[in-house]
Amino acid sequence: MKKILKVVCKILAAIVLVALFAVVATSVTLVYDFSEPKPFSGPDIFNPYEREESDTVQFWKRANFHTHTRVKGIFNECEYWPDVTDECYRKLGYDIVTFSNHNELTEHPYDTTLQVNVYEHGINLFKYHKLVFGCSDVNRFDHLLPLFASQKQFQLDLLGKESDFLQMNHPLRTNGTSKRLMQKLEGYRIMELDSGKSTENEYWDWALSAGHYSFGLANDDLHYPDISHCIAVRCNFLHTPSARYDDLRETLLSGDYYAMRVPDYGHGDWDTKYAMNRELPSILGIGIEDETIYISLSEPADSIKVTGQDHATLALVLNSSEASYTMSDDDPYARITAYFPDGEVIYTNPFARYDAAVADTPYAEPAHRVNVPMTILFNLAVLALCAGVIFVFYKVVIKW
Repeated sequence: MKKILKVVCKILAAIVLVALFAVVATSVTLVYDFSEPKPFSGPDIFNPYEREESDTVQFWKRANFHTHTRVKGIFNECEYWPDVTDECYRKLGYDIVTFSNHNELTEHPYDTTLQVNVYEHGINLFKYHKLVFGCSDVNRFDHLLPLFASQKQFQLDLLGKESDFLQMNHPLRTNGTSKRLMQKLEGYRIMELDSGKSTENEYWDWALSAGHYSFGLANDDLHYPDISHCIAVRCNFLHTPSARYDDLRETLLSGDYYAMRVPDYGHGDWDTKYAMNRELPSILGIGIEDETIYISLSEPADSIKVTGQDHATLALVLNSSEASYTMSDDDPYARITAYFPDGEVIYTNPFARYDAAVADTPYAEPAHRVNVPMTILFNLAVLALCAGVIFVFYKVVIKW
């Protein structure tokens, strides 16, 4: 009996020590000195919706970019293959569907001209995930336990060098998301909005208020296309001539789109869901004249809110299909949210101050710097911990 107990204890100790070694060994990172938060400023106001008014309705296309499907191999979190998932979305009025499986590039099921190389990076315990767009291969490195801001920034820097641009996924559902963290991280171009139950997206304002400009997308993060409340409850409307990647990339990096939260119409009655998804409220006009931003909608909203620096409400219009707000010199940015009677919510991209003579957009390249002494000390500590775990493994599992 004692021998059996000893073997069981050895096995349990081995499992714990191997897991601990994996966590410690994947903790290596550069350590950064982050720049101080700096609100947007400048004589000009960036308008993400600059386009010909005649094209406003013609080119709006509905899209979901965060979609999981069945993949080859034994490890699957989804039952349905890409062609089935795509068909489900088409029935609900979507024009663009990209497949962002975990650490895997997924081929478009029927049209190679619509191929978008995108995957969801991250297998860590904190659900710190990113969508990686325009990459040629998958980067499988990850910190299993990304405790520190430098580790998270290291991932953004690493992935950013290998891709066209990044989206930070579901911050509200990512363990460890805080105002302090969002004020530091930079290098992503898109923030995923409306994850979870909140419609406020306060974490977006934490980043915007620190001078980290990004556009916003709202995605289903779909795993179950056959469950009504999982599909077509988030979407985006892009002003793009096609679903080909070159056009999508240009649109996603220009900000000419808006995000939307959609109710689960019918609550399981699919005929109702199909019909109502064809009749969504929409933006008819949006832009800026002089320093006044404006929006007009296809139907009256319960409220239209203008949000600015530090998540402050700059203006609130009730029971209207139109709203406007004149940005003062003290307004670094402003974004618009429209709330409709049936539960639909529309989110616009931010209008932000910048200097058009210096840059095309308010987005700034990352300004953090590597702290060389702290990087050396941190990684030496990681090596020491790895050695310690190996020593304990030898003493407890091998020698005992």
